[in-house]
Amino acid sequence: MKKTLTIIMLSLVAALTAKADEGMWLPSLIAQRIADMQEKGFKLDAEDIYSINQASLKDAVVLFGRGCTGELISPEGLLLTNHHCGYSQIQQHSSVEHDYLRDGFWAMSREEELPNKGLSVSFLERMEDVTDLILNGYTPDMTEDERVAIVKKNSKALIEEATKEGNGLRATVEALYYGNQYFLFLYRQYDDVRLVGAPPSSIGKFGGDTDNWMWPRHTGDFSMFRIYADKDNNPAPYSKDNVPYKPKKYFRISTAGVQEGDFTFIYGFPGRTQEYIHSEGVRYIEEIGDPHKIHLRTLRLDIMSKYQSQSQKVRIQYSSKHAGVANAWKKWQGEVKGIRKMKTVQTKKEFEAAFDRWAAGGEFDGVLAKIEGIYHELEPYQFATDYYSETVRAIEMTGFAASLYSAYKTSEGNITFDARKAGDLVESFYKDWYLPVDKECFAALMSEFERNIPENFRCEYFRKQMSKYGTAEKWAEVLFGRSIFTDRTKVEKLIKESSSQKALTKARKAILKDPATEFAIEFAKWYATEIQPVTTKLNQELQLAYRDYMRGQMVYCRTQRVPKAFYPDANLTLRVAYGHIKGYQPADATYYRPSSTIKGIMEKDNPDIFDYNIPQRLRDIYAEKDYGRWADSTGEVPVCFIATNHTTGGNSGSPVINADGDLIGLNFDRVWEGTMSDIVFDPEICRNISLDVRYVLFIIDKVADADHLLEEMTFVE
Repeated sequence: MKKTLTIIMLSLVAALTAKADEGMWLPSLIAQRIADMQEKGFKLDAEDIYSINQASLKDAVVLFGRGCTGELISPEGLLLTNHHCGYSQIQQHSSVEHDYLRDGFWAMSREEELPNKGLSVSFLERMEDVTDLILNGYTPDMTEDERVAIVKKNSKALIEEATKEGNGLRATVEALYYGNQYFLFLYRQYDDVRLVGAPPSSIGKFGGDTDNWMWPRHTGDFSMFRIYADKDNNPAPYSKDNVPYKPKKYFRISTAGVQEGDFTFIYGFPGRTQEYIHSEGVRYIEEIGDPHKIHLRTLRLDIMSKYQSQSQKVRIQYSSKHAGVANAWKKWQGEVKGIRKMKTVQTKKEFEAAFDRWAAGGEFDGVLAKIEGIYHELEPYQFATDYYSETVRAIEMTGFAASLYSAYKTSEGNITFDARKAGDLVESFYKDWYLPVDKECFAALMSEFERNIPENFRCEYFRKQMSKYGTAEKWAEVLFGRSIFTDRTKVEKLIKESSSQKALTKARKAILKDPATEFAIEFAKWYATEIQPVTTKLNQELQLAYRDYMRGQMVYCRTQRVPKAFYPDANLTLRVAYGHIKGYQPADATYYRPSSTIKGIMEKDNPDIFDYNIPQRLRDIYAEKDYGRWADSTGEVPVCFIATNHTTGGNSGSPVINADGDLIGLNFDRVWEGTMSDIVFDPEICRNISLDVRYVLFIIDKVADADHLLEEMTFVE
């Protein structure tokens, strides 16, 4: 398709004008960037980064779980990722008796490595441009619905063909540049992934929420897993007979250290960016969306923290939940600050005004007015969606009630019941649930819902309940006081007795009439009938308008010689981002050097503050300066460093690679002042934060006494 090829060429030409170190580049097209990478210090070639004909660096990188990255560091399937990426697995294996979050965990033999139900890793086999195949049969005179139908049909056929071999293969077709381009991504998934080691949270989460998104950083954010396969090295479900996976490629580990100015590149799965978003979209994020979500999560975090400080059991139960809520909460704060500092809305308006003048009377005339109009219509519905997500769906017990109700299926007058699913739901929910936390969150969040959602956007159920009880606090007292779901024993008895059709009918009715289930279902009905259809329709219209605007931007910038980077927005597909190690100046008279050391850990160490109470073993090692081979030229152990690589969520755990293709660290965060990089990238302030691999090795060797793991690795100076 000639038009498609033109679009692609435009994007590649425009990409050459990218700002310093900006961009998340497709590995299969990295040959288009390799000259720039080599000019900046990279010593390998494009085939070393991505190849389908030989082992390449891509074969040592995995999508870890549902939204992190990991890398292979030994020929025995040993995998390195972030502590926060493995946090839920560490937490699931933890108890008051065996608190791996507090104490850490290290398998001293293969037999001690812990299996993790539901955890998988995926290797990218290949990616390819399939735009012409996906749009085969489409003509410009067709409606958008007809186009969508063709895309779905062709995508399904392509995926079926690509995965017909089976053997762990899965595939996705992803739209890039708002549907101007389509790529097939073929993965091989491994489902037997076992926990090998994790430092205590006082190392792996050192600094906690206080230091999250901040620099200087001293967090030992890593955990270790091992991939297992069958005897033929193929994907297989968990079995004691499985053996360590033999990778096509694994990273050598550099112990030479890093210096400011060194070349770095990151290989990983960035989650989502919106680099080409209209000014109205940015305005909503800055002025409305982020501030309200920040406020709602502040309420939840304060409630969780209050009860966590009172009980070790509750601290463990809510540790993963707290971290999950806090991560985006703090990120949004930095995002708003960065958007404002860069005057992003104003800058985009200026670009849009120039684009409009150029587009007048041509193919792209009126596209920006269309986008702006859709945003104005969408705004109240998007606000309601944000509130539904951050309030109604944040209530744990009501969500559990709805999930359990879904285990009872009706078909032709009969009720079927998935007892195993129900049992798993019960075990998972009650293990990490504390009634006072959930009840207080309910009262606080429903009060905010009443305060901020306009009357015409409230569901009738909510109006009736608030009219009946007067306050959210009284509503909470009644709902939690009457619900069967506050009593695990009663729920388990109900499930156990769900054997005959009569019992199933009785149980289903009991769950349905429960006030917790009623809450979840009534709000879900409201959202599904009054909010979601409108947002779906408007977002589809927005997607269509953006498709034209995206193409228009490429033409405009090429023809008018406007320097602008064009790379696909992140969508959890494998990307390369490159840059160099560099400090930054966040404010007047303030400059941050690009690396931190163990000295900074000791300066922050405070036994009276949970987030800064390091293990005594680490204090003793520091006092004796017993660093072994892991000290740098200054005599200190390096901990973290920052660089100019363009990253986002999903890049957590990504390998940070030097000019020779060797591992020097693993990415885990961004600086707070630069979190707006999902929307607008500033090379002067945007920095990714990485854990120095030498600190990982130091912890394994000196703190964990797990040097048997080091014997698997390959080191280079």
